[in-house]
Amino acid sequence: MTDEALRLEQRAGLPEALRVLLAEYPREGWKAHANFAGLVAFWLDRHLMFRQLTETLIRDAETRVDGGMDRQAYGQRLGRLGSMLVNQLHGHHQIEDMHYFPKLAGLETRLQRGFDLLDSDHHAMDGLLDRFTKFANGVLQGGEAGHFHTEVQGFTALLNRHLIDEEELIVPVILKYGAEGLE
Repeated sequence: MTDEALRLEQRAGLPEALRVLLAEYPREGWKAHANFAGLVAFWLDRHLMFRQLTETLIRDAETRVDGGMDRQAYGQRLGRLGSMLVNQLHGHHQIEDMHYFPKLAGLETRLQRGFDLLDSDHHAMDGLLDRFTKFANGVLQGGEAGHFHTEVQGFTALLNRHLIDEEELIVPVILKYGAEGLE
């Protein structure tokens, strides 16, 4: 895969060279693994929260566009949930970049390119989060929810691509080596 094909906006998944541990630790067996409880379960719960927030933001925008939620109620929910998503994602990515990724890459050096890819995703997500915020603020300042709806759908697709790739790279490393020294 070319570097361009690996960009978050372009890729359909991790290249096979970065899926070597996933073959040994397939997703279906994660919950049953002895090293799942604790850090892995927590990490996946955080990812689930991000997915639930974006799904709620999409549904709320659809409801607003269809006239099923008044502007004030929608604005309050959008402000609260949008802020939560942006703040939690920024914090989550910062912890990963500064703490987890370097340690995990040190455990499984053949996946360094994957950790670099995830770091690159985080930089791309910064721009996407800024764009998300601008669209949300536009709605909060009286704009229509339809444009935000389109924006949050695109954002959600890219976020989900990143989360899946992150899970498929990181979880097998933690399952293989354990979480000791990571928490």
